[in-house]
Amino acid sequence: MKPEAANCLRKARTYLRRANNWLNAIHEGDEAARVAYLAGFHAAQALIFERTGKIAKTHRGVRSEFTRLAAQEPQLDGSSTQFLGRGYQRKEAVDYDTSSDEIVTEAEAREMIEAATSFVDQIAAILAK
Repeated sequence: MKPEAANCLRKARTYLRRANNWLNAIHEGDEAARVAYLAGFHAAQALIFERTGKIAKTHRGVRSEFTRLAAQEPQLDGSSTQFLGRGYQRKEAVDYDTSSDEIVTEAEAREMIEAATSFVDQIAAILAK
């Protein structure tokens, strides 16, 4: 694995720990979900860099390039390609929706963290080969 991809995976794991901390210690579903998405974002960047030698610079670029590359990775299950899109929608709602103080419940955040963990683990397994 290239050092840049390894750094992206390390950052993804750091974000997973932070997401769990936000949820378990502070009981903050919004921030936990937002940070869980960022874990997936960095894991996707790891795969992108490993396969292309480039880092996508925008959220849209990462989602687009990851979707393209995921089609060539039979080890990725269908939910992984959907994770980034759903996660980004949650992140965007947390960042910009002013209709409520709580956008993501603790239960929803826990599901996001579980999905992000699976996503990161799948990518790590692919890149370890």
